[in-house]
Amino acid sequence: MTYLMLGLLIFLGTHSLRILAPGWRDAQSARMGENGWKGVYSLVSTLGLGLVIWGFGLARIDSPALWIPPTWTRHLAASLTLPAFILLVAAYLPGSHIKAVVGHPMVAGIKIWALAHLLVNGKLADAVLFGAFLTWAVLDFISARRRDRLAGRSYPVLGWSRDALVIAIGLVAWALFALYGHVWLIGVRPFGG
Repeated sequence: MTYLMLGLLIFLGTHSLRILAPGWRDAQSARMGENGWKGVYSLVSTLGLGLVIWGFGLARIDSPALWIPPTWTRHLAASLTLPAFILLVAAYLPGSHIKAVVGHPMVAGIKIWALAHLLVNGKLADAVLFGAFLTWAVLDFISARRRDRLAGRSYPVLGWSRDALVIAIGLVAWALFALYGHVWLIGVRPFGG
């Protein structure tokens, strides 16, 4: 559990600098230059993510059960991840109404992803991992929306065709991951089998 928690601290801590220490973050970016800051940020984030993945793999082996999720939660969790995939696509394919309304669709998608996984996984390691991501995503979303309001920021819309594209790509990515990717990467079939 130590490596998982250290990884979460590094990864989510790095991603929380804009919330917790915006002045320090901006000063470091100015001192190193934008590319230098992004390079250091990426290296530290990658280290944290690697520790999260490795630590979770180790922690879940003998993690005690906190609750036994009902079988039906597997289908609920798998279904909830569909909007998470759509939101993820909206974050990287700007111009949709989804991006304009949500503002920060990746963080919103992480909230849904984490909640879905908390519903279906009842071990301590699961609660630590998905609970940490859910908590971070809620706080980051609130902070990001507040920054948008203070800056008067809005996101442009390029038309409904952009939303259709976001939804189509999200649906295909979700289906491929649910049917093939999740079992390959995680060893679990979201829809059973």
